[in-house]
Amino acid sequence: MQNFINTSRRDPDKVETTERLKNFDEIYQLFDNSQVRKQAERCVQCGDPFCTTIGCPLQNHIPQWLEAISARDLERAFYLSNESSPFPEILGRICPQGHLCEGACTLDDGHGAITIGAIEASITDLGFEAGLQLPFPGIRHEQKVAVVGSGPAGISCAHFLLRAGIGVTMYERAERPGGLLTYGIPGFKLDKEIVDHRFKLLRNAGLVLHLQHSVGEDIALNDLLNEYSAVFVGIGATKGKQSGMEGEDLPQVMLAMDYLTVKQHQIFGKEVNSKYDMKDKRVVVIGGGDTAMDCLRTAMRDGASSVSCLYRRDMANMPGSRKEYHNAVEEGVEFCFNISPRRIYQRPDHQACVEVEKTRMGEPADDGRQRVEIIPDTAHCVPADVIILALGFDMEAMPGLLDAGVECDKWGQVQIDPGTCVTSNPNIYSGGDCYRGADLVVTAAADGRRAALAIMRKLLSK
Repeated sequence: MQNFINTSRRDPDKVETTERLKNFDEIYQLFDNSQVRKQAERCVQCGDPFCTTIGCPLQNHIPQWLEAISARDLERAFYLSNESSPFPEILGRICPQGHLCEGACTLDDGHGAITIGAIEASITDLGFEAGLQLPFPGIRHEQKVAVVGSGPAGISCAHFLLRAGIGVTMYERAERPGGLLTYGIPGFKLDKEIVDHRFKLLRNAGLVLHLQHSVGEDIALNDLLNEYSAVFVGIGATKGKQSGMEGEDLPQVMLAMDYLTVKQHQIFGKEVNSKYDMKDKRVVVIGGGDTAMDCLRTAMRDGASSVSCLYRRDMANMPGSRKEYHNAVEEGVEFCFNISPRRIYQRPDHQACVEVEKTRMGEPADDGRQRVEIIPDTAHCVPADVIILALGFDMEAMPGLLDAGVECDKWGQVQIDPGTCVTSNPNIYSGGDCYRGADLVVTAAADGRRAALAIMRKLLSK
C-alpha cells in the first residue's frame, strides 16, 4: 500500500470517440486483475478514511477492499464490497465519485485521488467472472414485504431483506425492471445486461417480481398492506420539470426523460415515434445536470447534425459531473455557458427558435451560490429542430398514498423519519427520489438499505 509516489492515478481506458459514437455500448474498459491491484496499492490507508466517513452515503468499506485487492485477495475484496452496497458493479460505474468518495480522498490534493469507482466496479465484475456468489440464505421467515418500484431504492431494500431471509415481492409498472437504471441512464454509462444480471441474482435469492403492475391502478396500496407485513415505496421522481416559459408546448419541445426512455425502448427493439429520431437535426438541450449530459450524448449517437447545451451559469457552477462534461465535449457537443433561455417560439418558416439572453455571475445568494444576472440588450435566437428540457424532476403522484395515511409535502414528496424511513403509516416505508426529490442513485440505495434494516428490526423482533 501507499504506493502513490511510484504509481500515478490511472483512469480506465476509453473507446475512441469515433468508435463509441457508433453505438450505445459502455465507453470505459475497466481494470483487469493487474491494473486493479496497482491502482489499489496507491491507497494510504488513512486512520480516519474520509472516502468512507464523508464521501460515501453508504459508508462502504473502501480502505478494506482496497487493501484486500492490493493483496491479490479477490474473494475478500468482493465480499467486503458487496457487504454494504446492494450493487457495487453499478455504483462504481455511475456514481459521481469526484463529488463523493474520490473528492474526499486524501490524495486528491495534487497526487490524484484513488480511482475508487473503477476499482469498485472492477472488483465485482472480476468476482462474478471468477464464479463468486453472493451470500443469500434463502427465504427463512414467514413475514413478507412488498416493494413498490424496481429502481435503485427498491432494489436496495429488496437486496438487504433477502440477505436476511425475508421474502420480497416487487411491483414494477414498466415492462422491464430497474427503473432509472434501465430507462433513464444510457447504455454507454451502464450496460443493461449488468442490471439484468443483478435482478437474476435477486430472483435466484427468492425475489418475486411482477412487471407491468402499477400499484394504485392495477392493485391498491391498501390491498398490499393487508397481504404483506410491511410495504416499501420507492417509486422515484420521474415527472419532468418545466420552466413555465412561453413555447414549452410546441411540437419541437420534449422532456429529457421522455426522450431517454423512448430511445431505450428503441434499443430494446420497440417501434417508436419518429419525433424522437434526431438524425440530421439540430438539437438544443436546456439544462446543465447529468440528465442533460445523457441527452446530449444520446443525441450525438442518434445522428444529430449538431448538439448544443444551453446553461445559464458558468462551467464552474454547472451541476453535472466533470467526467460526463468532458466525455460530451470529446463527442462533439457544444456548450454555451452564461446563456439564459427566455422563450421558445416558431418563426413563419416553421423554424423553432430559443430566444436567449446572456448572463453573468453576481454576488452570492443566501444559499452561498452566485446569483445569475441578465446582461441587458443581449437577446438573440438559437435555432433548433428539437429542444430538450432537462430541468430536473418532480414526484409523480401515486394513487392511494393519502388513503393509506401517508403524509406528503406540498411538492408531493413522501415524508419519512430519516433514521428509519418509516412514513406516517407505521407499516409503510419509503426512500429515494420520492422522498428526496431527484437525487443520486447512491443516496437512494442508502435509503433502501436503511429501510430494510428498520423493517428487519420490526419484523424479526416479534
